[in-house]
Amino acid sequence: MTAAIAANTTPAALRGGGSWDARYEWRVVLLLSLSFGLVGLDRWILGPLFPAIMADLHLDYGQLGTLVGGLGIAWGVFAILIGNLSDRIGRRAVLLPALVVFSALSGAAGLATGFVMLLLARTTMGAAEGAFLPASVAATAEASLPMRRGLNQGLQLSAFALFGFGIAPIVATQLLQVLPSWREVFMIVAIPGFILAFLLNRVLRDAPRLAVTAPRAPWTDVIKSRNVILGALCLLAAMSCIFVLGAMVPNYLVDFLHLTPVTMGLVMSGMGWGGFLGEFMVAGISDRIGRRPATALAFLGAAVGTWFFAHAPADPWLLFGWLSVTAFFALGLTSILAGPVASEAVSPALMSSSVGVVAGAGEIFGGGIAPVIAGFVAQHYGIAQIFVIPLAGLAIGLALSLFLRETAPRRERLPGHVD
Repeated sequence: MTAAIAANTTPAALRGGGSWDARYEWRVVLLLSLSFGLVGLDRWILGPLFPAIMADLHLDYGQLGTLVGGLGIAWGVFAILIGNLSDRIGRRAVLLPALVVFSALSGAAGLATGFVMLLLARTTMGAAEGAFLPASVAATAEASLPMRRGLNQGLQLSAFALFGFGIAPIVATQLLQVLPSWREVFMIVAIPGFILAFLLNRVLRDAPRLAVTAPRAPWTDVIKSRNVILGALCLLAAMSCIFVLGAMVPNYLVDFLHLTPVTMGLVMSGMGWGGFLGEFMVAGISDRIGRRPATALAFLGAAVGTWFFAHAPADPWLLFGWLSVTAFFALGLTSILAGPVASEAVSPALMSSSVGVVAGAGEIFGGGIAPVIAGFVAQHYGIAQIFVIPLAGLAIGLALSLFLRETAPRRERLPGHVD
């Protein structure tokens, strides 16, 4: 992969005459970051609310795994399908409807009267969020200077962790103290999505290359790319850590370590603050040291953090610390794999398709199937046994990451650099 192919040759941030519109770049990155943060908030507020939902709707651990897994599978399928559509019809036509739909469905979850209705609302919401992901990552790449692509995509994707794991547990547990039930929490957190859709509609524009007729690269080029296949497998491994911990740790803290719900929310927020820093720092550092070494180091760091968290006593600050370390590296993996690794693996005309395949495959198996397995393990063998799943996934991911092809623009220009 050459730097010329990895660069977006006709970005949306070019003004007339070819000058760079830095103001547009940062406005788009900010709005897409906030929007993807809402994706994380809407998705992961379920975990902190689940002890209350569990008691109200009489659900169990297995059904929790199914709720998380069903959303993940729908997310993955639609990321693959709509990623290619976004390359053909433009980013705006996908991003704006997806943002409105997943916000509405997040609020609709508060109307659920049983497991099936809740599963239907959350799974359909996952489909809309899956459509949003690849188009938003591609739009960020198109708005960014190539030398800032990893940093900007990391900033955008880091909002998922900040809102989903950092803010959601605190918002959920605090709102439960003042609202009648968990239902109103879902409805309140849906409102910001409509505001962001309005703002994004005023700012975002499609890259010029999407508005003209030009020879198109075949979609099969995506699945022929070594980095797309390896990136998808590595993301699957990383997500087997992230989604098992995100889904199961709230109940682990309350049911096994006997923390209060409010203390649980504070501990879980460590996943958000650590993940927020990791998602833009790991991707940003990869601009300098390369995608491959940054990915391998992140897998190693996530494994160390997970092991120490699983063996930590019921000390909230110790648990917070190790969960932050785990999230820093594990969520950092999602930003680098679904961001620069995926978007640099193919030509710009297939960027969203590539992101969709990598993120979609990771979601279907790591975000969809792994939580279902974890729910089965927790229900039949005890919730303390769930950590074997993320540890095994991270070990496999570390081995696979060593075979990634280097695509970082700075590394490719270094004299004597050999892939």
